[in-house]
Amino acid sequence: MKKIELLAPAGNLAKMATAFLYGADAVYLGIPDFSLRVRINDFDLKSLREAVAYAHKKQKKVYVTVNIFAHNKHLKKLPTYLKILKNLKADALIISDPGILNLTKKYCPRIPIHLSTQANCTNSEAVKFWAKQGVERIILGREVTLTEIKEIKKIVPKIELEYFVHGAMCMAYSGRCFLSKELVDRSANLGDCAQPCRWPYEVTIKAEKRADVFELVEENHGAYLLNSKDLCLVKHLPELIKAGVTSFKIEGRAKSIYYLATIVGIYKAALLETQKVGSGANTNKKSALSKKLNYFSQELKTKIINRGYTSGFLLNDKAAQNTTDSHNKVAWEFCGQVLASAAGLVLVKVHNTILGGSIIEIISPNYDIIRLKLNRLWDYKSQAEIKEAHGGGGGQMIIFELEAKIPAGSVLRRKLL
Repeated sequence: MKKIELLAPAGNLAKMATAFLYGADAVYLGIPDFSLRVRINDFDLKSLREAVAYAHKKQKKVYVTVNIFAHNKHLKKLPTYLKILKNLKADALIISDPGILNLTKKYCPRIPIHLSTQANCTNSEAVKFWAKQGVERIILGREVTLTEIKEIKKIVPKIELEYFVHGAMCMAYSGRCFLSKELVDRSANLGDCAQPCRWPYEVTIKAEKRADVFELVEENHGAYLLNSKDLCLVKHLPELIKAGVTSFKIEGRAKSIYYLATIVGIYKAALLETQKVGSGANTNKKSALSKKLNYFSQELKTKIINRGYTSGFLLNDKAAQNTTDSHNKVAWEFCGQVLASAAGLVLVKVHNTILGGSIIEIISPNYDIIRLKLNRLWDYKSQAEIKEAHGGGGGQMIIFELEAKIPAGSVLRRKLL
């Protein structure tokens, strides 16, 4: 059976550790200078070294993003950075710019090169071209359909194919958006997008001699005209595996620990179930798998904030927009993370309000869920019984009773009243 990889985002060391705990086989990350994440990105050279060492100790992989569209000013700093990555033994570099690719082959000849989705590779001839340049894996453009994935794999069978299966969608082709640069002078293609596609707008029409002109005006009570729904392909994992995808990528380096735990946990469990059933399974097994994937899909809809979900372009459909809201509200909220568990007690760092009497769910690796009512809780510092606890600052620590042993790093969510 071919090796299937679950690839998760990592915006800092804590997020990376969470991704690995919940089943990611590899993470992608990068420092702000050369990565498409300038803001909400805590990595520097020191933490990058720590990340690679931590991952390799756990027999996991780190792919470093060097995927900006570079200008000459970036190229001056790049050789020094590439030499550092060579010494760090990064498992692959994710690249979109041909100039950066040339320099990578010169300074890091033994590090595998993955072609970024920013390069919008969408056909078999382009895949052949990049393979000749030394690229080992193609991160296909989100615009590629399931039928096209099958065709590409058949024509270029030796190339590895990676595909985004979950996360935010860009309203521009393969993320090549110029709105942010135009409106607030922050370039999306240098990792500094202000996400104007998520703003509400009011549309006005100006009649002119030659044609009507539509004018978009940002307005607090307007519609979300450019706001794409989020990508969710958890139901389509069997078809993607059969089509030849071997790396399943989750978007979201700027997202929270709770987001990572939930999404990575669900997709890991879904991939394991899919592989367990296999392509030659009988009707009963396929039906059972379908029910499990439907369950995971429902969890994604109801347990974590989203913009509504779309299958994107996979099924040759138009990617759907959410024009009424910036995001959909859900009835659950991230509230804490387990620090330790022993002797029938659980120690938790509080992130958001936890109330006595609350219904909570503890999400363990493999998306094992324990639901319970918090009848009693204690403040860790004072050992006093309390009725509520709050996050913020350093984060209050609390204790509650639970016989099951919970892995450190597991996250908690609270059902909102």
